[in-house]
Amino acid sequence: MKTILSALALSLLASSAFAQDAAPDQALIKQGEYLARAGDCVACHTAQGGKPFAGGLPMETPIGTIYSTNITPDKSTGIGNYSFEDFDKAVRHGIAKEGYTLYPAMPYPSYARVTKEDMKALYAYFMSGVDPVTKPNQDVDIPWPLSMRWPLAAWRMLFAPEVADFTPAPGQDPVIARGAYLVEGLGHCGACHTPRGFAMQEKALSDADGKDFLAGSAPLEGWIAKSLRNDHKDGIARWDEAQLVEFLKTGRSDDMAVFGGMTQVVEHSLQYLSDEDLTAIVRYLKTLSPVHPDAQPYQRNNAVSEALVKGDESPRGAAVYIDNCNACHRSDGLGYDRAFPALAGNPVVQTDDPTSLIHIVLEGGTLPGLKHAPSTIVMPPFGWRLDDQQVADVVTFIRTSWGNKGGPVDPKAVAALRNDKNRTTSGDDVGQTAYSNQPDQTPDLR
Repeated sequence: MKTILSALALSLLASSAFAQDAAPDQALIKQGEYLARAGDCVACHTAQGGKPFAGGLPMETPIGTIYSTNITPDKSTGIGNYSFEDFDKAVRHGIAKEGYTLYPAMPYPSYARVTKEDMKALYAYFMSGVDPVTKPNQDVDIPWPLSMRWPLAAWRMLFAPEVADFTPAPGQDPVIARGAYLVEGLGHCGACHTPRGFAMQEKALSDADGKDFLAGSAPLEGWIAKSLRNDHKDGIARWDEAQLVEFLKTGRSDDMAVFGGMTQVVEHSLQYLSDEDLTAIVRYLKTLSPVHPDAQPYQRNNAVSEALVKGDESPRGAAVYIDNCNACHRSDGLGYDRAFPALAGNPVVQTDDPTSLIHIVLEGGTLPGLKHAPSTIVMPPFGWRLDDQQVADVVTFIRTSWGNKGGPVDPKAVAALRNDKNRTTSGDDVGQTAYSNQPDQTPDLR
């Protein structure tokens, strides 16, 4: 009888385990979906026109072209055969299932601080919440000897931190700690907004590493990722918490609008985060001390506005501005709330490097329609109608008017960017903005 009861008990346990395999924890999958959005995984792992997470997106780097991998649960070409340990090793350690080191285009130095509990949720989502897609991975287009993998192991040991769950600093406000976790970890904001060193490593992975952290990038694909530090010169000091939360949520606020690669970050990631998480991110960013502590707050100067109203177009670039920009951005440079961003006092137009502003004039940009801001607003490109001298003139006018402290622009800088083959164009984007689950049903999980 005992033997029969034991066998029956084992049978019931096996049936229970089978049921669990057949019906994974839906709450955990939903949490993983939210975390995948926070990490913006779809941005890199979805090619233009492709299926979500099936890979194939080309990423231009200084050593050549890297193609993102298929991270759907397909067993032949994706990660369907990955155990949790394999998944964790790839994401947080930067080591593939086969044992080689991944290219740091996969931002595992940031992911190293993601907690193991969040990793389990991500694993549940990618294994049970994503549709499998059979799509072979593409080989990198990197010339030998840079294509050799073994030096990457040395790079990882030198520049990737030890993998450890994020822990708040002693006495740290829990909201700020949550923001630090999102910014430094899954959000991997430093991958774009932190300057790079000689080996293309981020110069700082957290504020504890110094003021290089989130201090702004060098030109990347024809854009400058601006400083996210609380700096008046080119950072976020001018804007309060509510404005910044609104910006992250909708890509626009009363006097600014998203552009470049950040457009896709808002579209595919930030618009889906909870207000609590967006507030945590902003509150943390506001704790970052300025790189330029002596920089003074923007002071408006109305001299140019008054001259334009009187018909004086004598300043360099003024006539080009009136003919091409004035209708949307106005003679006072203030634009229109939540539609056409202000140019007066905008830190983006006052950076030392004018690349982003030149790029916007050449290529235009699109504010996508989002669930919290459904209107799509387009700035047309002007590169087709303005030559290099005219673009340099109008950018100079914008950077030196209304109290802005930017400098003049050389036509050679415009020509160089116009001819840069690595510059993204206004049509560049991932091909699929939706996940396998309906985006509007994403729960407010943290």
